[in-house]
Amino acid sequence: MARHGVAVSPFVTGSSTDGVVAATMADPEVEFPVVAKLCGRAIAHKTERGLVRLRLTDEAELRSACDELLAAARPDDGEVELLVSSMVAGNRELIAGLTTDPQFGLVVMLGVGGILAEAVADVTFRLAPIGPADATEMIDELAGQKLLGEFRGEPAVDRPRLVDTLMALCSAGQHEAGLVSADINPLMIVDGRPVAVDALIEIEGEAP
Repeated sequence: MARHGVAVSPFVTGSSTDGVVAATMADPEVEFPVVAKLCGRAIAHKTERGLVRLRLTDEAELRSACDELLAAARPDDGEVELLVSSMVAGNRELIAGLTTDPQFGLVVMLGVGGILAEAVADVTFRLAPIGPADATEMIDELAGQKLLGEFRGEPAVDRPRLVDTLMALCSAGQHEAGLVSADINPLMIVDGRPVAVDALIEIEGEAP
């Protein structure tokens, strides 16, 4: 996603506690507090399995969390890795994604995200490829427009950047070979800017 222009929270990855801790400490963009996650091709929903550790404030907490996450891996998870990312905060979460319709092909989606995404079901779709005008219309179609304005002391959503995010998502779908679906949830609104903090990608022939 980052390669195609989606803004993501700074992160590092590693297969061992020592490796990912060293990478974290060496990367000036990854700042404490951080989040640690256990990732793998067969791990679809990390939160439901308790594979996310939030608000880690120093190296010792990070090291302990990474050891716990690696210990929680199951044999059917296959090869796993640790991901450590800067902790970002915001009161609003969106969801953006791609899916492949058997009749129409690639479809771009935008909606209200977070843990309430399925319950709220405030979403809009467009067939790919989309242009800036299409992306703007998608944003305008969301029922929760109040969430896009000034909210709880935070600035309004930067709509041009959100348009850029949808365009970048569409680009990934068009240019990444074998990409079947992508689910960016949450797309956190941080000081008005959309920032992807998690993504579930499905590649043809691979476990999601």
